[in-house]
Amino acid sequence: MKIALIIENSQAAKSEIVHSALTAVAEPLGHEVFHYGMYGAEDKASLTYVMNGLLTGILLNSGAADFVVTGCGTGMGSMLACNAMPGVFCGLVIDPTDAFLFGQINDGNAISMPYAKGFGWAAELNLQDCYRKLFEGERGLGYPKERAQIMATNRGILKALKAATCKDMLSALKAVDQDLLKAAVAGEKFQEYFFANATGQGIRDYIRSVIEG
Repeated sequence: MKIALIIENSQAAKSEIVHSALTAVAEPLGHEVFHYGMYGAEDKASLTYVMNGLLTGILLNSGAADFVVTGCGTGMGSMLACNAMPGVFCGLVIDPTDAFLFGQINDGNAISMPYAKGFGWAAELNLQDCYRKLFEGERGLGYPKERAQIMATNRGILKALKAATCKDMLSALKAVDQDLLKAAVAGEKFQEYFFANATGQGIRDYIRSVIEG
């Protein structure tokens, strides 16, 4: 699985802590981690939590990523921004129980975490435990197990509801503020990672036109 990591500006100083915790868990399980920034508080390309959501939508809908790990001070803003995007189902994960239940019940494709609120001593251990609960086994099996079919049915209904109420991602990209879009894809490694992994030709072409335009 291709996992994208996105860090916004208020928490950019913790980027290496988050990245190290994620790779320590995900890579031994056979997943690839692509860090789209921010990499530090002084990065030229600055991401807000709103841009986190837009970038998440681009990566998931284009096939550049299968799962996105993001967050902000409380995790709330990035979660809301992610869930504003078509095809994105983002949960707020604070502790390993959240991670387990989100994976088993909701089986979404993104999580948002708080990197300021409650982020204290041994925070990196909590991050690793969360990622382990999320990525080490098969997701979507249900909890409790006897409700697995009901949960799967509801996930399908939610997916259909979102498809009915949201634009497709390419239409959304054309409709959003283009300066906001340019800023969201201006990261140091965005082009390297995105164009190597994205399979959605329409989104690829449009993003290229925005970058070059």
